[in-house]
Amino acid sequence: MSIYREYDIRGIYEKELNEESVVRIGYALASKISGEYVSVGYDARSHSPILFEYLTRGLNAGGKKVLDMGLVPTPVNYFTNYHDWDGATPSASVMITGSHNPSEYNGFKITVDKAPFFSEDIYALGRECDVMDMPVEVKCDVTKINAVERYIKFLVSEFQHLKGMDTRIVYDCGNGVAGVVTEDIFAALELNTKGIYIDPDGTFPNHHPDPSDEHNLVDIKKLLTDEGDIAFAYDGDADRIAVLTHKNNIKGDMMALLYSMKMDKPTVIGEVKCSQVMYDELERRGCKAIMYKTGHSNLKVKMRETNADLACEVSGHVFFKNRYFGYDDAIYATLRMLELMHDGIDLDAELAKLPLVYSTEELKVETTEAEKFKIIDRVKELLKSPPASFPNIKDIIDVDGVRINFEKGWGLVRASNTTPVLVTRFESTDQNEAKVYEKAINELIITAKKSL
Repeated sequence: MSIYREYDIRGIYEKELNEESVVRIGYALASKISGEYVSVGYDARSHSPILFEYLTRGLNAGGKKVLDMGLVPTPVNYFTNYHDWDGATPSASVMITGSHNPSEYNGFKITVDKAPFFSEDIYALGRECDVMDMPVEVKCDVTKINAVERYIKFLVSEFQHLKGMDTRIVYDCGNGVAGVVTEDIFAALELNTKGIYIDPDGTFPNHHPDPSDEHNLVDIKKLLTDEGDIAFAYDGDADRIAVLTHKNNIKGDMMALLYSMKMDKPTVIGEVKCSQVMYDELERRGCKAIMYKTGHSNLKVKMRETNADLACEVSGHVFFKNRYFGYDDAIYATLRMLELMHDGIDLDAELAKLPLVYSTEELKVETTEAEKFKIIDRVKELLKSPPASFPNIKDIIDVDGVRINFEKGWGLVRASNTTPVLVTRFESTDQNEAKVYEKAINELIITAKKSL
């Protein structure tokens, strides 16, 4: 059951994701899909095509026909749900990807009826797989579709106004699947680009494909310094982006502020780790800002519920409903950022106008799967009567973990839904106060752990 996570299914190839487990997953998933067709794609990991075969056998045994898109970025997989493929319209899609996990990992991101299949749906699927017999094998029914070609044509058509833009653009695909589409899109738009680590290679020979980790940005930063005006970096399956200028590593919440400048008073959803600057600035502009749970599935569901125009995570997931389909797509986000520059927006100058705050990165506290949510519950209890030395609390937001608003900033502690850690983050207009918040909340976590 450990492979069934909050947002997806993820585990180690052969040890956890093997022929028996994956065929069962396909078979059980088929019963959750109303239509006839499921579109399936996969990332660059060497075992992804093998898992595709296993999953297809299970889906076919469950009565579903598979549209095979081959090697694609996750956004291309999502894209297939919004189009007809020679009379075949998918009711669901599955992306076989380990995202930014190490090369021995793989997994499945599932969409059903254009909505994420996650949380209790995934846990229930796991319980069903755990007790079922292996399905009777049937002849595979697969139809190949060229999703990459249609995706490229769509984006090139949408961004014709960028054609010939002379900005020097450098980018790092991290040997993930972004390279399957980036070169063709940039060439068709006649952009001035230079890419590194473009060829998909699931062993990730140059660096780990996680652009939220500064260690993985060393090479692209050097290329930006030497040859670029702006830089982009992508994670393993191209649904997360890093945007770098000569002055800033622009996190997802600050990207949302920039993107929203060209929208008419949009509704924007952020997660609990987003800077208060983002929420305050959006409200100042007359936009509607909503704080919600972390996680790409959570944000997609909230976007549909509120009809929001844009959503973001600090880690670089950016979701556009404005002029797009409402899912996270790092390639589309790249072109929307270039569009801002094309329209004369100076990214660094706009960021320099914002209030100065001191923010930590995500700081992780090791714990166990069994204890992480219990610790959060205990922290909530302790906050009802905090220690005398605890900073003055203005209010508490508990939509996802605990975000405590203080006089000059805030602190967050939440349980990760994917790993056995607590995630903390701190922000203040005063650097010393940020350290005070960090110390106070860490002491509260220690007290909570001891009391279990």
